[in-house]
Amino acid sequence: MPLQARTEFAAALNQVASEKGVDIEVVIEAIEQAALAAYRKDLSLRGEEIPEDFEDLKAKIDPVSGEVDIIRGEQRITPPGFARIAAQTAKQVILQKLREAEKGAIMEEYDKKVGTVMSGTITRQEGSTYFVDLGRAEGVMPYPEQTRDEYYRLGQRLKVFVKEIREGSRGPEVVVSRADANLVKGLFGMEVPEIQAGTVVIKDIAREAGGRTKIAAISTQEGIDPVGSLVGQKGVRVQAVMNELGEEKIDIISYSEDPLRYIASALSPAKDPEVILQGEGEDKVAKVKLPASQLSLAIGKGGQNVRLAAKLTGWKIDIEGTEEAGTAEAKETPTQSQAQSQPPADTKEEAVVEEVEKNIDQAASQNSLDQAVVEEPSVEEASESAAQAESDMEKADQAGEEINSGGGDLIADKKPTEEEAPTVANISEVEPAVSKNSSNQAEPSDKKTE
Repeated sequence: MPLQARTEFAAALNQVASEKGVDIEVVIEAIEQAALAAYRKDLSLRGEEIPEDFEDLKAKIDPVSGEVDIIRGEQRITPPGFARIAAQTAKQVILQKLREAEKGAIMEEYDKKVGTVMSGTITRQEGSTYFVDLGRAEGVMPYPEQTRDEYYRLGQRLKVFVKEIREGSRGPEVVVSRADANLVKGLFGMEVPEIQAGTVVIKDIAREAGGRTKIAAISTQEGIDPVGSLVGQKGVRVQAVMNELGEEKIDIISYSEDPLRYIASALSPAKDPEVILQGEGEDKVAKVKLPASQLSLAIGKGGQNVRLAAKLTGWKIDIEGTEEAGTAEAKETPTQSQAQSQPPADTKEEAVVEEVEKNIDQAASQNSLDQAVVEEPSVEEASESAAQAESDMEKADQAGEEINSGGGDLIADKKPTEEEAPTVANISEVEPAVSKNSSNQAEPSDKKTE
């Protein structure tokens, strides 16, 4: 409480207390202790012995006038001119006491901020340890509290998680972290109004700093989607958190009291896992079966996804492929016997030729069937018929010449029968059939007919 008296000493007390962030009584107590130290030194300078009851002596200061008195019991034993001597001698003692009081007040203030997220600026580096300016205090960020693949530079401003206050080599120090999982939780608390209002609660969180984080959230009010609240419209909320964390990925799922549903959700982005729970207590294990297409998603890169899921749910998780998955893999990948039975690359052309010849044979057999149904004469039959017709015509010409040579009295008026010239009248019908079936084979018969 500041002093109301309007004196120079009272104004100085108020100013010191305000700058150091301590109470007026703390400043007065520091001056009184410094006065006792100055009185002890004054006795030594004057060559006087220090009294045996020195520990029982007390110093008292008037907060208005600034007058200092040394009291033994109820008797004042202040030497003359002591105020000037005390002011010169007790300066360092007063400053030291004030620094200790200030540091104690700061530690008390930041002790209330443990578990929160604060903004700070990196001021200096000692080895692998970085120091962050938090305002009135300086935070210490040792190497284990730093995120992998994250580089820090002097003057960089970032958000840190106030983890604890511990005793260091130079007294109490504020330990801050960038790798703690609660940093992500605190960042979502700053971005999501539903978390501040208490309608959405982050139940569990598992994190591998710099890699991936899994968050399980639940809603305490009906009609509010916990996952949608954390993601935000078009992902603006989760994107703001990811921008602060760098390249770290964040998976958000709904919390469930049912272990089967909770474990199945924790293995996302894998879909439709079959979960079987076994054991109890520390020996509880969740057996998960998945098809081959989902195994890599459930396990994750280097087993990261299943490792975070086990940490999030508190269950040991064993993943194995189903029988259908094994069958699908067998179909996609040829076995050794199948690979050996496949023809080598050099015989592929022979296989193509055999296939073409097979198709030609099938087409020829089909053509012969069509000709048998229509009952058309073949090329050979047509050639034989044409040759027979030509020989019959030559015989008829020879018979007419013999008759004419006998005197010309006899005139052949009898027409040949069908048996004598069976194919003469059909030559015109045979020629089109020959040309229809094979023009190349019918050319010799056409020449003979002419």
